[in-house]
Amino acid sequence: MASTKASTIGSIGVTFLGTASATPSRTRTHSSLALRLGGTVWIFDCGEATQNRLQQSIVKLGKIDKIFITHTHGDHIFGLVPLMASRLNGAGGITSEEGDPRANIDLTLPPLEIYGPLGTRAYVRNALKYTHSFLGGPYVVHELRFNEESIVGDYTELPLNRAELPSGRNISMNELGVWDHIFQDDLLTVSSAPIFHSCPCVGYVVSEKPLPGKIDPKIYVSHIRQNNAPMSVLRNLQNGEDVTLDDGTILSAPPRRPGRKVVILGDTFDPSPIASLADGADVIIHEATNAHLPHIPRYFKPGDTDTYDSVEERAKLHGHSTPQMAGLFAKRIGARKLILNHFSSRYPGDDDVNEESKEIMESIRRLAVETFEKDDVVCARDMMSIEIPLF
Repeated sequence: MASTKASTIGSIGVTFLGTASATPSRTRTHSSLALRLGGTVWIFDCGEATQNRLQQSIVKLGKIDKIFITHTHGDHIFGLVPLMASRLNGAGGITSEEGDPRANIDLTLPPLEIYGPLGTRAYVRNALKYTHSFLGGPYVVHELRFNEESIVGDYTELPLNRAELPSGRNISMNELGVWDHIFQDDLLTVSSAPIFHSCPCVGYVVSEKPLPGKIDPKIYVSHIRQNNAPMSVLRNLQNGEDVTLDDGTILSAPPRRPGRKVVILGDTFDPSPIASLADGADVIIHEATNAHLPHIPRYFKPGDTDTYDSVEERAKLHGHSTPQMAGLFAKRIGARKLILNHFSSRYPGDDDVNEESKEIMESIRRLAVETFEKDDVVCARDMMSIEIPLF
């Protein structure tokens, strides 16, 4: 977990493990990304091949302590149980419980925490049961329950898995129709809200709590020297602590500054319900499954009748977005940066090494720029890492 003893997280970054939509391609695998928070890692969605991509990435498996699922479509969850088995030292069954450490799980260890909509807990429990999988460490599943869903029950007749802690919460929406602060510690909060797709789906907002302001040592040095105090008090000030010197002078730490905010959306044709939580995001990650590219011959043959409007309507019909829709929402919430994600298999993910692919993805990027009205738009590809700076 992110240390509650540190005054700041330090670096925050995103590594995209899979950026495809329903069907993977040669250059894109199913949806998954890693949010790197100093020394810990949170996974958002866990499609097929997430484990494989992790092995190729800068992300360390052992650093993962939370997994957030946006919805239970297969391309976002089929890799969850395999990842759990690797992270928790699991395997496919044992012939005898005697002498096998997996038969005696230490349930006092910090669990792998999983958050997701209704069905996440039942999916994990049934998959572990019927694949005869044993885990070597504990896990817990917290479910975000929509208003029309019962707040009680696990929606499966199976009992808890031997590695599953009974402390999993069923989290109800508040009066504003969102799930506020489903997780928080001294450094971070996570909130969630429903977004419109073809099945129950959520987005997540990860917010860094206010940080100590930057100090100007020149303001303090003369007072420190007059009191023969150690210069190490500058460290206390930088950590946001006021310091009282021997002569009674109080050195006030600079005002705290806002932390970073990262918005990670699942599949959606309208994320409006999360807008208030997402306001002022440093980064929003928004799907852009379909795009109209009439100037690129491979996507627009003679006689084709598609238009920007018809492609948008078809995307909405399937519960998805176009780059223009993503740009409009990013503009609405005042985001600093927009990262497009979850592309149809028609759109290549090797634009870093292939000129034709670069032209295609740049065309998609420009569509989002037009509506975002900022140039700070990136098309994600598998294995791409992006750092999120402090401002």
